[in-house]
Amino acid sequence: MSTEKVRFAPSPTGLLHVGNLRTALVNYLYARHAGGAFMLRIDDTDTERSTAEFEAAIRADLTWMGMVWDTEDRQSDRLGRYDEALQELLAAGRAYACYETAEELALKRKSQLMAGKPPVYDRAGLRLSTAEKAAFEAEGRRPHYRFLLDHESEVVWQDLVRGPQSIQMSSLSDPVLLREDGRVIYTLASVVDDRDHGITTILRGEDHVTNSAAQIQLFEALGAAVPKMGHLALLAGADGEGLSKRLGSLSISELRESGIEAGTIASLLARIGTSQPVEAHTGLAPLVEAFDIGHFGRATAKFDAEELRQLNGRILQQTEFAAVADRLADLQVGGGAVFWEAVRGNLSQLAEAQDWWQICAAPIAPVIEDSALCNAAADLLPDGEPDAAVWPGWTKAVGEATGKKGRALFMPLRLAITGRPSGPEVAALLSYIGRERLVARLRGQQA
Repeated sequence: MSTEKVRFAPSPTGLLHVGNLRTALVNYLYARHAGGAFMLRIDDTDTERSTAEFEAAIRADLTWMGMVWDTEDRQSDRLGRYDEALQELLAAGRAYACYETAEELALKRKSQLMAGKPPVYDRAGLRLSTAEKAAFEAEGRRPHYRFLLDHESEVVWQDLVRGPQSIQMSSLSDPVLLREDGRVIYTLASVVDDRDHGITTILRGEDHVTNSAAQIQLFEALGAAVPKMGHLALLAGADGEGLSKRLGSLSISELRESGIEAGTIASLLARIGTSQPVEAHTGLAPLVEAFDIGHFGRATAKFDAEELRQLNGRILQQTEFAAVADRLADLQVGGGAVFWEAVRGNLSQLAEAQDWWQICAAPIAPVIEDSALCNAAADLLPDGEPDAAVWPGWTKAVGEATGKKGRALFMPLRLAITGRPSGPEVAALLSYIGRERLVARLRGQQA
């Protein structure tokens, strides 16, 4: 196995949506293409918002997508490791205690902005004497801890997506590592996890670029190798506007419940934002084989829900009966593989197969557009149970008897037999409708 190891680290504070699933998918495809490992890390240190229900939903969504993880861990089980790392940084002079309240920090930022200065923390905590710290403690204040950035340096790295990156560290505030209530911050916890778990590559959204610069210095301060990094352009809607306010309606569970296939979601999310065309794949294997992180660009990646729905139909057209047999049985769709082959080309969602089965096997109100033609068709229907082989000769005879051809011949027959102006080939449905029901519909009777 390759030494490559990546991780997907969701917080169980909500449902997975297309944005964070795309991050998970890119990590999964990257790992599998390289023959490496894909890790699931549950970032559950936000005890107020994290729930077991959301975690279960995340796991269910990844499993449904076919994205099986090789190893897993959770941050709430590793609090001792974060404390050890903080003590290590304090001993090395790379972390320090601060006693400002949130209100005091907000006032500092406001004053800096009003003075035309960047809102960079002034490192007042570094200048506190032992007596001043004791006085704050006596007031009941508890410290938060910050990482001491090297403001004299410039952090540079070769980003796997964005190319050469450089950030002057003096433009950044020393990041908080531990809150005054004792809760560890993502900046520290993530670096310690990545170090301990041997993560070799970090792939995440471009909103983490600045944070990555601080974390690179933190990796180095903890004596850890710095992973390779790639920052993906964030998703926007088809109109170019951000998806952040719309993601509630684009959760993976809701897309699944609305009839979108796992292969559809994977096929679209694996390619948007890349130079590769979106192709319909029912499974992940072709996406793994063709994956190349170098195909991702810096331009905003546009997610179009309508494109997803259209792609879903293309996916179903490629889906073999065996892959959907159980789901069709749950929908009480009969006819086996032959019926599936007959209708799948006209489906945008699997549940629509149930509609076509009901059209065949249950009474419908026929639409009679040309009663004379339909009555002639009923009279001319060959003896015995009809099937697809009957259709060509039967419709030819009806056409000759009525003088109708083309749309004037076939549309009235379709409307009478199925009640729909479009859909699967009528010939393929005849054997499921049956002679008695077929004749009754042609006579204008509900059957």
